[in-house]
Amino acid sequence: MTAPPPPPALEVPERASGRRVDLFVSEALGLSRARVKRLFEEGAVRVDGRAARKGDLLRAGQRVEVAGEALDRGPPLQPEPSAPLSILHEDAELVFADKPAGWPSHPLQPGETGTVANALVARYPECAAVSDDPREGGLCHRLDVQTSGVLLAARTRAAWEAMRGAFSGEGADADKRYWAAVQGPIADEGEIDLPLRHHGDRVEPAVGGEGARPARSDFRVLCRSGDAALVEVRIHTGVLHQVRAHLAAIGAPVLGDAPYGGRPLPGLSRFFLHARSLEVTHPGTRRRLRVESPLPEELRGALERLGLAAPGS
Repeated sequence: MTAPPPPPALEVPERASGRRVDLFVSEALGLSRARVKRLFEEGAVRVDGRAARKGDLLRAGQRVEVAGEALDRGPPLQPEPSAPLSILHEDAELVFADKPAGWPSHPLQPGETGTVANALVARYPECAAVSDDPREGGLCHRLDVQTSGVLLAARTRAAWEAMRGAFSGEGADADKRYWAAVQGPIADEGEIDLPLRHHGDRVEPAVGGEGARPARSDFRVLCRSGDAALVEVRIHTGVLHQVRAHLAAIGAPVLGDAPYGGRPLPGLSRFFLHARSLEVTHPGTRRRLRVESPLPEELRGALERLGLAAPGS
């Protein structure tokens, strides 16, 4: 009987240096936290040939092996050629899509459709093969389902690796700016340097301890009316729900964002958060490239009802 082949190894890239091994495995293989926890309990994860503990920190160049069926990540992403997709910029290496609110960035389950990634691979088939997780369809980052705006995908493996590095780790240089309508008192500008930790479906401030991730944001008020303000937020890290959690933490939750304390906005069925612009160093030309997404009509209407005027409108 032929012995089974050894499990494939995942090499730790520079951008993942200092990352917990359980989080790295979860993201690299698209596995749930519960599944990853079981893998560690079963001793199925090894780093450089030695059994790993879930809290171990990784170094660039290490090799992570995961035994068993974990590396079977399901079928390729299903293209959706009929799904509408607005493109803000495209070239031989990158695609910037204008994500509408209500669309997930990519599927969570094999065979799932109705996401930006499904529409992307229908239009740019090469995107399907460039990312580690086949569900991503070449996406280099993600946005919340109800957040609209600029979403970046890569068309080559080299571009995907470069852009993933631009969003995290020591080489992070992506300039990500969001527009949010908020309530409550807020200074004209400031910095929020507050670690965050997952707690159920929310992300909450965390002074320290297991699961706490560094998170830093800058903000400036663009205009005010009554107790409402339109704020531009630049995030320097990429924690889930970072803008929403940080603004709520300083007493200025996003309007319409009930889970984080934002009051409803009449006539708007989503929270008011828009990925306004993204600037990166292009992996081919090495020049800075900035792409903007215009405010959707429903957000412009909400601003008018609040008595706010977006810059340039």
